[in-house]
Amino acid sequence: MSSSIIIPSIIVVAVTIGILSYYFGKKQSILRSLSKLKYKDILQFRTNEPTKVTGKVLHVHEPFIAPFTKRKCVAFEFKIQQKKSSGKNSYWKTLVKENNIQDFFVEQKGEVVMIKPNTNPVNLKIYLEADKKVSSGFLNDPTPEFQDVLSAYNINSANLFGFNRTLRYTERILEVGETVTVGGIAKWKALDTAINGYSYSKIAALESSDKQKIIITDLPAARVQKQQRL
Repeated sequence: MSSSIIIPSIIVVAVTIGILSYYFGKKQSILRSLSKLKYKDILQFRTNEPTKVTGKVLHVHEPFIAPFTKRKCVAFEFKIQQKKSSGKNSYWKTLVKENNIQDFFVEQKGEVVMIKPNTNPVNLKIYLEADKKVSSGFLNDPTPEFQDVLSAYNINSANLFGFNRTLRYTERILEVGETVTVGGIAKWKALDTAINGYSYSKIAALESSDKQKIIITDLPAARVQKQQRL
């Protein structure tokens, strides 16, 4: 087969793979899932109706403290990776990867909706934007903040010869006070215990079902889309 045929074929395959990776990626999957749900103000919630809402994150329990940024948050994801070489190729090896999430409220127009995500069994899909990215390597020493994180996980920033390892860190958080969009099955729940500043006997909630997971994202695109199909 001639090169005039092979090269265009390779380009077509590469472009097709890129388009499919984008379309079926986690970010676009989250946005497509949210686009199928009805946007409602909290007071308009109808029991058992698939619903989404946008509002401000409020913590229920003592919030997490993000490892690098030290911000208060109700969810976080982070990973530390090291660049490795194998022959002529290089790749990123994940040294540490952690995530956690807790119950939280979404506040909208003075009303709140309760979100109770579970990780075992998993009842949610979540996509958070990267809040912090840092790296170190040749002629690029880790910042004191990055070094503190590395030390906390017993990772040496230098190799046996004293040269910096090529490392990178990515942190994603759902910060207290941040705007978030959440989708799920609308419910009204009786309050067993009083909530400070909340005088009603029932509270709205977004829950999961057999067919619908709780969807959580801080993507700005999720705030404005309504019935747009992606």
